[in-house]
Amino acid sequence: MPVQFIGYIGFNDTSEIHGVAPTRVLERDYVEAAAAAQEEHGFDRVLIPFGSVSPESQIVAAHAAARTTRLGFLIAHRPGFTAPTLAARQLATLDALSDGRIAVHIISGGSDDEMAKDGDTTTKAERYARTDEYLTVLRQGWEAAKPFDHDGRFYRVRGGFSAVKPTNMPVFFGGSSDEAIPVAGRHADVYALWGETQAQVRETVARVRAAAAFHGRRPGFSLSLRPVIADTEEAAWKKADAIVERVRDLRASAGAKLAGHEPPNVGSQRLLDAAAQGYRVDQRLWTGLAAVGGAAGNSTGLVGTPDQVAAAMLDYYDLGIDHFLIRGFEPLADAIDYGREIIPRVRALVAARDAEPRAAVA
Repeated sequence: MPVQFIGYIGFNDTSEIHGVAPTRVLERDYVEAAAAAQEEHGFDRVLIPFGSVSPESQIVAAHAAARTTRLGFLIAHRPGFTAPTLAARQLATLDALSDGRIAVHIISGGSDDEMAKDGDTTTKAERYARTDEYLTVLRQGWEAAKPFDHDGRFYRVRGGFSAVKPTNMPVFFGGSSDEAIPVAGRHADVYALWGETQAQVRETVARVRAAAAFHGRRPGFSLSLRPVIADTEEAAWKKADAIVERVRDLRASAGAKLAGHEPPNVGSQRLLDAAAQGYRVDQRLWTGLAAVGGAAGNSTGLVGTPDQVAAAMLDYYDLGIDHFLIRGFEPLADAIDYGREIIPRVRALVAARDAEPRAAVA
């Protein structure tokens, strides 16, 4: 099966290792440069993140889409703040204007504190129940050939309809809790998980596939990683060590926790469980940043030479991963390096792997 690569466009060229705040929260020149670089260097699409205090993801995606021709966009979207009928039209409109290059990444919200910043006081269970209904209505907006009604716990629609339809709107979905998995099974075209151990990924893939099979569905799977590459394995691990020490120093200066983290979401806890197994797991999985920073999001990676990292990604491909979301610590420069050093290698390894059964039959 083909493998897809997802890059990342934050709002400025900074990451956890930069101690100085950017001059502007949203750097237009960076957004344009990051989109152009990732289009040029072989990424299939890029994630535009969402946060309760950050720039708005759909607007940033629209700007970047207007300055590219091939690159796809994965728009992080939080259900509950926009009516699903309106969201269906907004996303379908952007898809039409970009010639079918839009996908949506549904993030229900794992932190009560984060949700409260936008005035949402629902519990996690309520949020996933709302997401379930939201996606039902959203898809009706995209697919219904005539006006539809909907009566639910969270939404009541009379004569809902969207005249604009998406060319193809893949729904990515994240969430590892017991409340999330059934929703993923019903709705996810691609289930997204962070960079877990091979054993954890094997378990999650099986769990989500079972939930999806109940509905006659078979989703793809996306794995998020922070690759650290160098000409030699030793040099790559030194880079990873330096990143951990830099983040440790910055967090210590800010009075932030360095250990004893208690994340509010299951996905982060799973990364900390991986970190508890060691700094290096499965030979290449690097957990040092997750351990220091509390696994706040995409915070594990693969470390080694480009060939070693590509081989480790093939191991995950063999477990069912067909999308890789990769981003670095020098966002623009690392994206270019990944496009040159990792993406072609992984594509070649996947093509060879996919040819093996046919060769055996022949």
